[in-house]
Amino acid sequence: MSDWKSVLNADPTDWLLGRDNPSVRYFTLVDILGMPEGNPDVCQTKRAIMQEGVVPRILAKQWEEGTWEKPERFYTGKYRSTVWQLIILAELGADGHDERIQRACGFMLETSQDRSTGGFSMRGSLRNGGGPAAVIPCLTGNMVWSLLRFGYQDPRVERAIEWITTYQRFDDGESKPPAGWIYEKWEMCWGRHVCSMGVIKVLKALAEIPPDKRSPEVTATIENGAEYFLRHHVHKRSHALDKVSKPGWRRFGFPRMYQTDVVEILRVLTQLGYYDPHMQEAIDLVISKQDEQGRWIMNDTFNGSFQVDIEAKGQPSKWVTLNALRVLKRVDELGGG
Repeated sequence: MSDWKSVLNADPTDWLLGRDNPSVRYFTLVDILGMPEGNPDVCQTKRAIMQEGVVPRILAKQWEEGTWEKPERFYTGKYRSTVWQLIILAELGADGHDERIQRACGFMLETSQDRSTGGFSMRGSLRNGGGPAAVIPCLTGNMVWSLLRFGYQDPRVERAIEWITTYQRFDDGESKPPAGWIYEKWEMCWGRHVCSMGVIKVLKALAEIPPDKRSPEVTATIENGAEYFLRHHVHKRSHALDKVSKPGWRRFGFPRMYQTDVVEILRVLTQLGYYDPHMQEAIDLVISKQDEQGRWIMNDTFNGSFQVDIEAKGQPSKWVTLNALRVLKRVDELGGG
């Protein structure tokens, strides 16, 4: 694409810049228009994220313990409890220096992180009835991603990254999965064909590490994870490329939580600097799903299960549109077409 906007039916940028959604406005200024963080409009909009709209409404519902809902239901309280609020707040660009967010991050590290491996357990640390056998990749990836997005400084974040580079696998149904305590519990995560949603969440986390800060182990894990999705042409079955891995991935939504879709997978791959012809069919799918105004519809939502609903199902979505534009712009910058 010599001009990435040439594939749009219309330019939705002005719509995204509306002041009704400061988070989308902020990311549009920075990611689509390329404005620097020091720009006065960018700074003002970033402050507005914490003052207007969804973010302050979510933070107002936090409990004194630093959690949302009961502390012990930090994961199982879908999608109103602590794990899910941190993911949403990170997506919305909330200020990680805010004391309430810092408290919630500290709670997750203290309560959910497995001490022996560094991964995040859906049942908590061993002393909370969890432990290494309850560590799952999608939760670990989502928590590492959120902590990095918030700029949370703690050596335990590095331990969680080490879990990803040590234990994350990219099996594609071709061999017997290895045995061992870390893999025995969750067939849905660690079967002969690993869970693609876990793979994209750990890749999403590693994409937040600046290239010059990535260890050789992180770089190798990124390369293996990207190759996994390229073998699958992003959203196909690698051993039957005429079939979609999961039909739901063709339905776009926000936020994706532990689920995923084609837009999110492409967003992560392009953030990591990947464009490959194997991605083109998925890119064409994204282009094909815009409306006449160059906007994308919210096909999937967890509204009704959130603390605060985000946009409306079946209506044009600023978030899906923003993420689609991020993908198309990066593809152009990477020389795709």
